[in-house]
Amino acid sequence: MSARARRHAAAALVSALTVGSTLLLSACDPQAATGVAAGNAAPATAAKPSDAASSAAPALSGATASATPSAPPSPTAPVTASAAGRTTAPARNGAVQGLTISNGTNLVLMNGTSVDFHTAVRDLAWSPDGGRAAFIDGAGDLSVSRADGSHRVVVARNPGGQTWSHPTWQVDAADPVGLPAKNNILFTVGQGTGARLVGVPATAIGATPKPLSLKTFSDDNAKPLPTTGNVWISGGGMQHGSTVYANTTDHEVYIRDDYMRQQGAAIATGSEPALSRDGDEVVFVRSVAGHDHLFVQDVHKENPVARDLTPHATTDYTEPAWSPDGRTIAARTTAGVVTLPVDGSSAPVLVVAGPGMPAYRH
Repeated sequence: MSARARRHAAAALVSALTVGSTLLLSACDPQAATGVAAGNAAPATAAKPSDAASSAAPALSGATASATPSAPPSPTAPVTASAAGRTTAPARNGAVQGLTISNGTNLVLMNGTSVDFHTAVRDLAWSPDGGRAAFIDGAGDLSVSRADGSHRVVVARNPGGQTWSHPTWQVDAADPVGLPAKNNILFTVGQGTGARLVGVPATAIGATPKPLSLKTFSDDNAKPLPTTGNVWISGGGMQHGSTVYANTTDHEVYIRDDYMRQQGAAIATGSEPALSRDGDEVVFVRSVAGHDHLFVQDVHKENPVARDLTPHATTDYTEPAWSPDGRTIAARTTAGVVTLPVDGSSAPVLVVAGPGMPAYRH
């Protein structure tokens, strides 16, 4: 039996006995994801501190503003990059199916065309159905909008003096023992060693975030999980509300398994993790020979081996994101956003020249 199966079997037994007890935040929203609350929130104007690398980036290269994505523009002139020690193909201005690029401005690149969200968009993340975008807006608040930037709702309001970053959806429609479906947005409050993980219901309006519980898989003689320094949470998977995150103090990647009861453990050394849609693999950043490489690893196998996707890197690969089919990784480099196959069958290809954070819309 795999480590995951044993964990879930144990969790099922405990949850069956405690289903009537108070639910954790991860299961606090009994409503399914059916859409954003009606009405447009007024765009915020007062900027707050940001530690995102993309927050001060210039407008997206080669993109035109539009309320609705259209056909991609013509490719730019060839761009040479040494992303994997080899010359890449010409930049294609983001005309990759499902790939979106944000850079801290009000414009988000979708299929080669720039969509105006009417507020700064930082750390963009898409709902599992692709219908809604969650991001940190120009006021430092957590906002949710439709894919065209309309019907924006401030889900949680920053009280001021805080840095919020990297929201992710936690969704689970499973109902094994009568627990309500999960529909939350999780994110980071703070920076560096003081950062902590919080969450709010995805359907909230102006809510106050609540700290996430962090408990180990084993209740006996297990080292407590760090409660601060936790950043970059990713809930791309649809399996039981699982997420992964990184810790800035011990430089470990952790899994937070929320199958009926929350459990967690360190699974790899690295940073900036992203969970695959099926929840079975994690891609993360690890420094090798002076450059940031991308590694992929199975989440649930015992004694897994991390595989280097960029063994010949001559540049830094950061901020990875999974394609919906799990076959491709998009990542940020100094030359721009690249894509590369998870199976290592070909070199990275530059698809957007210039700064920006990649995310796939499912």
